[in-house]
Amino acid sequence: MPRATSDKFNRAHQPSAKSKASSDASRSSVSRNPLFNTERFGQHILKNPQTAQSIVDLAGLRPTDRVLEVGPGTGNLTVRILEQAKHVTAVEMDPRMRAELQKRVLGKPEQRKLDVLSGDAVKMTYPYFDVCISNTPYQISSPLVFRLLSHRPLFRVAILMFQREFAARLVAQPGSAFWSRLSANVQLYAKVDLVMNVNKNNFRPPPKVESSVVRIVPRDPPPPVEFGEFDGLGRVVFSRPNKTVHANFMASGVMKMLEENWRAWASMNNLTLEDSVDIKKKVEDVLEESGFRQSRAAKMDINDLLSLLLAFHTAGIHFA
Repeated sequence: MPRATSDKFNRAHQPSAKSKASSDASRSSVSRNPLFNTERFGQHILKNPQTAQSIVDLAGLRPTDRVLEVGPGTGNLTVRILEQAKHVTAVEMDPRMRAELQKRVLGKPEQRKLDVLSGDAVKMTYPYFDVCISNTPYQISSPLVFRLLSHRPLFRVAILMFQREFAARLVAQPGSAFWSRLSANVQLYAKVDLVMNVNKNNFRPPPKVESSVVRIVPRDPPPPVEFGEFDGLGRVVFSRPNKTVHANFMASGVMKMLEENWRAWASMNNLTLEDSVDIKKKVEDVLEESGFRQSRAAKMDINDLLSLLLAFHTAGIHFA
């Protein structure tokens, strides 16, 4: 699975002289209120209690469930999860948010059911969990999805909130505007449904874009496909999704990469290496014999991609 990349944060604009007095007052308020400046971690606090309850209800929690919550913020989802689940592990990077969350359950029975962890939710080792619920920080949307899908043992369901466009890409179907390598990679390993739209006015501070909630159910058992190989093929054919598969394979650098992979594969399998291999001809033959030469990734479904990958593997051509 792909690893997360850390994003650099932009510096805030300096206030103008005219607004200095009001800015000073705002900063004083900020220092006392942990709800502000959450953008540093890509978080927007969900403030609407009805929306929070609806998201938790979508998980279909059981009294025996252990729940992983990523980005709990001040706990508006957490307190509702605790009412229905056996235990919650909440992962939060912002120390102010962690303090606010722990304060909400201090001295209550729910305190014994909650562990609040500090760390990078993409890189850390998770405890066992049945369900994941997350108002996902924007910066880790894609890395978090793949981190969850690579987790073992498999969880039952994940209810995740994302920017609406990202959610649309997760659930997109072949032939639609949002069908992409991301769509294919995720749907190979899970069933994904868009279950709820959330208006930006439900958050504090309001984000610039609308949000949506998706339900992710891992395929059990997972398909016996190496992710690196499937993703590697996707990188080639989705590089220009509306161009033919043949055109994308003829793009600069693709043949060199495939020849290097072929030589590595041949060496690992104790095959005699040819001094000069015509990798282009091998690719041309695979595309012609498989019938995908003139296909376009924008309209190829997962079965098409798997069939093409198998054809390349049969010819000894690999992508990772």
